[in-house]
Order: sequence, then structure tokens, then C-alpha cells
Amino acid sequence: MIIQLDMQSDIPIYSQLMNQIIEGIASGALQPGEPLPSVRSLASDIGVNLHTVNKAYTLLKQDGFIQIHRQKGVVIQPEEMPGVTPEYVLKQHSQLKPIIAEALCRGLTQQQLSDIMKQIHAEITHPGKENV
Repeated sequence: MIIQLDMQSDIPIYSQLMNQIIEGIASGALQPGEPLPSVRSLASDIGVNLHTVNKAYTLLKQDGFIQIHRQKGVVIQPEEMPGVTPEYVLKQHSQLKPIIAEALCRGLTQQQLSDIMKQIHAEITHPGKENV
């Protein structure tokens, strides 16, 4: 999996890194039990501070997406991925609400919003295929 970061983005680097790893898991590019580079190695490869990668890995571990072992290193969660909890639903609601509000202000319809979600879902679940 290739990590692509936008150093000019308003989104913090650690968040971009987390999002790309989660997207890799969702798309199947990263499989359960698959090793990830060490903090030091990944930081060197993508040209960011060690603490940035460490923060991303720590948050991914807290959320249940990865495991960190002393001997094995960092691996994608080999067991079950985190499930849908009431807290997760609340988090999604609070993150999507301003996005949807802006879309409505700009004139997007519910159908257009739904189509965008379907397109993004298809891009993640079937990478490389157009209009799935």
C-alpha cells in the first residue's frame, strides 16, 4: 500500500496517515495480521517525524485497527475489526452533520448526497473499477 500525504492540507499528518491505513484495511489492500512498517521505518519512508507516526499508530491501536507487539511489531488487527458502537454512531453523526449542512446550503439534493456516498463506497470496496 502506498501512503500519500498532503503536507499542505489542513488535515493533520497523523490523521491523514490513520485515514489511509483504515482505507487500506477497508479496501482489502491491508489484510488482517499483515505487518506494517515500524514507526521509525515508516517515518523515514514518508519523511515525517517519528512522533507523528507514533501518534497515528497509538490511535489506531486504541480504536482496535492494529496491534502492537514487542516481538512481532505492528500488525493489522488479526481478529475482528472494531464493531459499530453507540459511541461510533455518535461520532459519525457529529462528523457528517456539518458536511451535509454545507452540501445542503450549496444545493445538493439527498439523492446527490446518496450517490456520492455510493461512489465513495464503491471506490473503497472495488478499487480500480469505475462505476461499480
